[in-house]
Amino acid sequence: MIVILGGGPAGRLASIRLAEAGREVTLIEQGGIGGQCLHYGCMPVCALNDVARAVDTIRVFNKLGIMDANPAVGFPALLREMQNVQATIATILDKETRDAGVEIIYGRQGRFDGEKVVVGDDRMNADAVILATGSRPNIPAIPGIAAPGIYTPHTLRTMDSLPKRLVIIGGGIIAAEFAYIFSRFGSQVTLLSRSPVLKNLDEHLRKRAFRELAGIVIREGCTVLSAETADGGCSLAVKTADTTERIGCDAVLLATGLIPNSEMIEGVAKRPNGEVIVDDYQMTTVPGVYACGNVAGSPYLTPVARQQGIVAADNILGMRRKMDYDGIPQSLSLGYDLAFCTNNNHHAKPLVIPGPAGPGTFWRVPDADTGFAKILVAPDGSLAGMSAASPGAGLIAGYMAILMKRHFSVHDFSDFIEVHPSTDGVYGLARYASGVLKKRGN
Repeated sequence: MIVILGGGPAGRLASIRLAEAGREVTLIEQGGIGGQCLHYGCMPVCALNDVARAVDTIRVFNKLGIMDANPAVGFPALLREMQNVQATIATILDKETRDAGVEIIYGRQGRFDGEKVVVGDDRMNADAVILATGSRPNIPAIPGIAAPGIYTPHTLRTMDSLPKRLVIIGGGIIAAEFAYIFSRFGSQVTLLSRSPVLKNLDEHLRKRAFRELAGIVIREGCTVLSAETADGGCSLAVKTADTTERIGCDAVLLATGLIPNSEMIEGVAKRPNGEVIVDDYQMTTVPGVYACGNVAGSPYLTPVARQQGIVAADNILGMRRKMDYDGIPQSLSLGYDLAFCTNNNHHAKPLVIPGPAGPGTFWRVPDADTGFAKILVAPDGSLAGMSAASPGAGLIAGYMAILMKRHFSVHDFSDFIEVHPSTDGVYGLARYASGVLKKRGN
């Protein structure tokens, strides 16, 4: 029997892979199947962002005189209906997993004692174990941070009304996504970050992100010293290089990253932050025990977690398979998808063009707001990376990543025929780069 702790993307995909190969699999999930992605991360961002984009689009139409009124968001109804859809998805995931032959034990926290999985008072015999216990929000050590009115993505569903003034603490992708969402809902949003916001993003994507975050107060280089309840809202003491001040708001959202859920795991090597250490095959320091997903550390991406689960399962099945992190595509959701992938070829040169008009961008032409497409091309013509801001950039990035892995060059696009109309400028840009290189004799 194979025992898996955690029913998020990593554990669930591993369980299905193993069960379909004929192995007996027991999956232990304390909460709901689907993990961080379904309940607190990707899917809530999708749900909220869909509404935010709709509001944004209607406001554009209103500005052009096409529609009469700007919409108001029914926030309690939005959260309620979002949870209804999440429950539907969880039911589908449960059925898919059980239909593959996996036994699921809900509502009980399992732990690993260094030798066996323990559930309640039962120590389970297993041929192999997969640790996929996920992660939780990183709560910074700020005095008063547990005050009422301070939320995380895990507790956001308990927010009973849309805050007029919202402070978001954090400077990464999740912080930017929630800043966009709540600003479109009508909140006055302030973003507080110790370091530059989206500091690791491609320069063109970062510039685009700041354009979409216009109207949001962004405070970089500041530290939150304390938090307290004040006048029915919250008050934060904030220190910058020059001064210390208090910022009042109706609610605070912590978007300060994730930390692994590994307290229930003993006997395997862990990093100081709790990440379970694994090798290229997702194996821990205990033979026959694997770890995958967020409990094994960054990059905290659902597709990576899924692939790690599959790699762990395949190694249990004797396939001797390594996890490959090269050129992983990523995206953040603002008004457009801001997506990217790269193989870090430092000899590659960029080509950038504005995004074409098409579905989702046609009415942005008057404001010169159609996004952009960018590719990185090595001297021999091979694709080394891309970034794009468009309604479908996330999809494009996934395909470009696999083409890069297969060593495609821009010359492979010389006779490429795209679907039209489309907001994708990446493939046409690759075709153009091929022509340029051929003229140069490359």
